[in-house]
This record gives sequence, structure tokens and C-alpha cells, in this order.
Amino acid sequence: MVLLLYTLTTWRIVKIMNLSNETVSVLKNFSTINQNLVIKSGNSISTISAQKNIVAQATVKETFPQDFAIYDLNEFLAALSLFEKPDLEFRDDFVVITENGSTSKSLKYWYSDPSVVTTTTKEITMPECEISFSLGNNLLSDVQKAAAVIGVPDMVLQAMSAGKAVLKVTDKKNSTANDYAVGIDVNNEDGKDLPYKFWFKVENLKLLSGTYNVAVSSKNISHFVNSNVDIGYWIALEPESKYDA
Repeated sequence: MVLLLYTLTTWRIVKIMNLSNETVSVLKNFSTINQNLVIKSGNSISTISAQKNIVAQATVKETFPQDFAIYDLNEFLAALSLFEKPDLEFRDDFVVITENGSTSKSLKYWYSDPSVVTTTTKEITMPECEISFSLGNNLLSDVQKAAAVIGVPDMVLQAMSAGKAVLKVTDKKNSTANDYAVGIDVNNEDGKDLPYKFWFKVENLKLLSGTYNVAVSSKNISHFVNSNVDIGYWIALEPESKYDA
């Protein structure tokens, strides 16, 4: 919402926004990938991990009126939580948070210098994928829980037969490590029935809850697209990943 406010002798454009619960959930998820965030004007938000092995992009309901940077996203979210229905008034150097239009309490939160914040610099072009599959929310949470229970860091998508694969969490550096495996259906997008092992770090699966359409490329990159929320993640595979080998 944009308002014109008369202050003493001049008119000032006031840019006020309410963040939906869905957008706050996206920001909370992004804070697990990187505490830094640069938001560009518009309705698209993206982030990249410090190691540059995870990129996430979401389209949200709101349209941000200007570019701004946040150094500590968790701190910013904590500031928002001080208000039941926060209104955000964007100024040149800071945002003023108030309670649902009231001025009885307010919080001034200064933007960060963009030069000290990690940000995505270009869009990712996903190469052609060899394997795709659907990753349900229950399956994702089961696999992550199993990895935590048995204390293993790796997940592998391994070919079994045409249209069949197994998702297994294990420790690829320990041949006697415990593992947890689930059989899944896959699509062989290149029409070939070739052996493959695509390795992920479990800690990189920092996904918003939901069902995902997953595409995996032998170029050591994967794309997770949420079926219900307009959000996607590009996650790098581990160097040990093999296709047709």
C-alpha cells in the first residue's frame, strides 16, 4: 500500500506493507539457508547459501516497494514477532514496524549495507535432467528423521531398475554405517535405463514443508519445486555422484 503523507511543508510517499503468514514462513525457511538476505523490489525473493551450493527462489503475494538488505534475518523475524499484526513502512534507510496501523508502539529496523550481504547474482539455468520423481512431504520428513536418528549425513538416489530407485540415507565414508532406505518410482527422462548414484548432503535439504517435483541432472545439480507453494530450490549434488558408471 502506498500513501501520501503531508509533513510540515512537503508531501512524502509512505510505502506500507503487511506480510502474509505464507511469506513469513518463506522468510523463516530462507533464514535456515543464509542469515543474510537482499530483497529486490517486486514479488520475487531469492537466497543463496554461504557455500553457494543451495539457491532458493520464491514468488510471494506481496510486492516489495524497494530494494533493501537484511544482515540477520532471524533477528528481523524476531522483531516482527513483537507485533501481532505488523505493518511495515519502508523508508530509505530503515523500515518502521507498527501494530496494525497504530502508532502506540513502533520499532525502527535499519537496513544492512548490501556489500556485506551474500546474494544471488544471476538466475540458474537448469540443464536437462536424466531422472525425475515426486518427493512427498511424509517421505521427505521420514528420510530426514531417519538420518537424524541413525546419525548419518548423506542421502543417495540410486537406480534399481527402469522406473525404480531407492532413496537411502547413510554415511558414504563408512562402509559399515547404518542406513535407511525407501523404494520410489522415478521417471527416466532420457529414456535410458542406466546405473546412477546421485549423492546429496542431508543438511542441504532445507525445504519448506510440502510435496516436491524433483529433477536431477548428471551435471551435479538438482531442482526441487514445491507443488503447493511457488518456491523452488537448486541443490548441488556431491562430487561422488555418478551417472552411467
